[in-house]
Amino acid sequence: MTAAPGAGAGPGAETRTGPVVIAHLSDLHLGAHAPDVVESLLADVAAVAPTLTVVTGDLTMRARRRQFVAACALLEGLPAPRLVVLGNHDVPLDPVRRFAQPYRAYQRYLPGPLDAVVEASGVRALGLASMPRWRWKSGRISSEQAELVARVLGSAPAGAVRVLALHHPVSVRGPTGLVGRSRLLQAIEGRVDLVLAGHTHVPSACRLDRPRKSASGGVVEVVAGTATSRRLRGVERSWSVIRVEAGTITVEERREHANRWTSAGLRRFPRLGDPVDVIPPG
Repeated sequence: MTAAPGAGAGPGAETRTGPVVIAHLSDLHLGAHAPDVVESLLADVAAVAPTLTVVTGDLTMRARRRQFVAACALLEGLPAPRLVVLGNHDVPLDPVRRFAQPYRAYQRYLPGPLDAVVEASGVRALGLASMPRWRWKSGRISSEQAELVARVLGSAPAGAVRVLALHHPVSVRGPTGLVGRSRLLQAIEGRVDLVLAGHTHVPSACRLDRPRKSASGGVVEVVAGTATSRRLRGVERSWSVIRVEAGTITVEERREHANRWTSAGLRRFPRLGDPVDVIPPG
């Protein structure tokens, strides 16, 4: 993960007069994408004037130089500050390169720590690289990364929206789920408002399981679909816009059809708690 060029550092609890708006994109897959949708996507994202733009991995199709160059050009067109995380497709398939220098190409084009923090007005966001060299597709969160979550987001200024971004959804269970899922759930309890992920190409929004039955509230996970890829899984290309106000998190899915982006509906959650309503598109 890296804080992309244009990422800003500022007081996470800076006073705001309106909602925190987060643009959440994922799975661009440059090299296997639809080039004609890029311009309209950038315009649609810019129109919501996000406080923070988050891209949760799979910038490229095969971690090749040309694909990273194209991905960086697309990222530069997105509103800053930006937080970008590593995906499984951003690590080379070649076993020698994967073992010896798995993140060299990624960090050449997106320099900075793989686990980094971005602060914007009213937001503190932490990104985690959930793709170890020894797993081909599914992810892992280490004990050190879980401790980082607790330390960084647990110390966020009062009132700040606390965001955790990674490629692999925390809600997925079983053999395809995150190794270290339990330790991550323990780390985010009471310290995180939003978890942003991708990987599945199928957009969703849900409340994560609470690790302790007595714990109050809950964490909202938003999985963004694929914004530009041709690798569709029964759902049109999409991205998510999340608006966080004092007591409410509203998730809007934006879908592309014939190079036009429209709302596919809203889902609202209390800042801590169960979904309160689902609003279909008008």
